Amino acid sequence: MREDTERRRSLLPRRERGGRRWPLAAVALLVLAVVLMTVGQLLRLPGLDVFGTEVKDRSGPAVLKSVQDMKRYEGASGTYQVVVDLEHDAKFLPAAIRGTRTLYVATGSVGAYVELGGVGEDAVTVDTRRTTATLRLPHARLAAPALDPGRSYAVSKQRGLLDRLGDFFSDNPASEQAVNVLAARHIGEAAEGSDLTSRAERNTTAMLQGLLRALGFERVTVTYV
Repeated sequence: MREDTERRRSLLPRRERGGRRWPLAAVALLVLAVVLMTVGQLLRLPGLDVFGTEVKDRSGPAVLKSVQDMKRYEGASGTYQVVVDLEHDAKFLPAAIRGTRTLYVATGSVGAYVELGGVGEDAVTVDTRRTTATLRLPHARLAAPALDPGRSYAVSKQRGLLDRLGDFFSDNPASEQAVNVLAARHIGEAAEGSDLTSRAERNTTAMLQGLLRALGFERVTVTYV
């Protein structure tokens, strides 16, 4: 009976006999991936330095790309903080398998300025006695939001199994960039809804009035068009 069984096994095609090994190989690869991912997460734990990591700064010198003369007066600046909750989900997979969710606290500032470089001679009117001056300036504008990396940090980052494996084998700087872009947009929207521009115009008016009165003008009027 045993000889018949062995004879039947020998008559099976090689594909059928070898195909049974594929489930075992897949399980082995999955276990290896989980082990590698677990080790990688343990090495990232704060305060755990198994191999005595040494930090070396090999950055090159900063290179000057352009120079621009400032012809504006920044009359006000606001500092904002926003909590960004950015989530990416796969359409047909659960979040535990594929998907990321990042909770990020961003701090940034937005300046409001009045452009003085384009003001022509017709925008300034002085009477014959040089005691009254009238200035017509453009309305204040908002500068681009500037994030403060020293005061911005990630609170948590949840990733699915496939995303963890992808982060283990390669970095993904685009994910951090997406969070920063979203944070800058929210900060810019908050600045637009504030009174930064009107405050900048008031402060610019006070600065010009103080400057011209020191030059002998008794009455200084600043209007924004």
